Amino acid sequence: MGNCHTVGPNEALVVSGGCCGSDQKTYVVGGWAWAWWLISDIQRMSLEVMTILCRCENIETSEGVPLDVTGVAQVKVMTENELLGYACEQFLGKSVMEIKSVILQTLEGHLRAILGTLTVEQIYQDRDKFATLVREVAAPDVGRMGIEILSFTIKDVYDKVEYLSSLGKTQTAAVQRDADIGVAEAERDAGIREAECKKEMMDVKFVADTKMADSKRELEMQKASFNQEVNTKKAEAQLAYELQAAKEQQKIRLEEIEIEVVQRKKQITIEEKEINRTEKELIATVKRPAEAEAYKMQQLAEGQKIKKVLTAQAEAEKIRCIGEAEASSIEAVGKAEAEKMRMKAEAYQQYGEAAKTALVLEALPKIAGKVAAPLAKTNEIVILSGEGSRVTGEVNRLLAELPVSVNALTGVDLTKKTMENG
Repeated sequence: MGNCHTVGPNEALVVSGGCCGSDQKTYVVGGWAWAWWLISDIQRMSLEVMTILCRCENIETSEGVPLDVTGVAQVKVMTENELLGYACEQFLGKSVMEIKSVILQTLEGHLRAILGTLTVEQIYQDRDKFATLVREVAAPDVGRMGIEILSFTIKDVYDKVEYLSSLGKTQTAAVQRDADIGVAEAERDAGIREAECKKEMMDVKFVADTKMADSKRELEMQKASFNQEVNTKKAEAQLAYELQAAKEQQKIRLEEIEIEVVQRKKQITIEEKEINRTEKELIATVKRPAEAEAYKMQQLAEGQKIKKVLTAQAEAEKIRCIGEAEASSIEAVGKAEAEKMRMKAEAYQQYGEAAKTALVLEALPKIAGKVAAPLAKTNEIVILSGEGSRVTGEVNRLLAELPVSVNALTGVDLTKKTMENG
């Protein structure tokens, strides 16, 4: 059986030993690990940044000047697995103070060695370079212990023999001397420059007076020229103003025209919409009812047409039936008449020519009666003629033409029969 152990990101967990007697170590940073009871050994190591104050006193420089130097280093244990193993080999089981002590001794040793190779001026005037040099020299040694130098800075540099203050006094005296020399030279140069300036001032004044007169004359001429140009420019400006005003007025008029056009377009659009509305209203109130009425009339006309067609068809059928009946009747009558005529013909053939003549003579009064039927309604007949014999001739002619007509109608020659009987 065993327990689960967890650590945060600022701490390393070292698990050594296992169930098979192995002495292999497992390193866990910001996680968890399983440990067997009575078999595995659990140890922890801090990964937080450690601040180390390095103080070296009475360390002689390359010039033999003793200095007291104070530096501040920020270090921490590296988390790479191999480097963490180095740190565990060196510091596992030790407290933070013990780890700081080891690192401090290493840094102080390198700091003393580097101070012996530099001058006071190099150390004092370029502290950053000095600190970088210490960090670069000490980094490999502490790295082999699994420690990383995050930063190293020089906090204080001072001495007990007032070397640094002497450097300051010398520098101050040199600065004061240079300042006094500079002031004297400046005053001398100022006097010389002042005389030169006065001479130059007088020369300039004479030249200036001469030039002033010329300038005054030129000024008057320039004023006249400027006035002319100003008047010209004013006239041009006035013309340009009037022209621009005319252009602006034209633009305004164009804008007004465009506004009127837009208004007219809107008015046209409104009128078109009103026309469309009126058209739709007419369609809804006039055209649609008219179409409905026309459709109604069309349907009624179609009904009347169909009625008339059906009536005509019925009438035609009636006429056809009547015609067929009349035709059948006529056919029957014709057949009866034909039979009658046939029988008459047979009888005529049996009677001979004498019988035929007798029949014609019997029929003549009837024929005459039919012919004279229209004349029965006539009150009188007046024959206009200049001669009396002409009337007699007309009557004789009519009587003479009667046998011919009978022969044409019946085929019986009355003149021949008369002659035979005579």
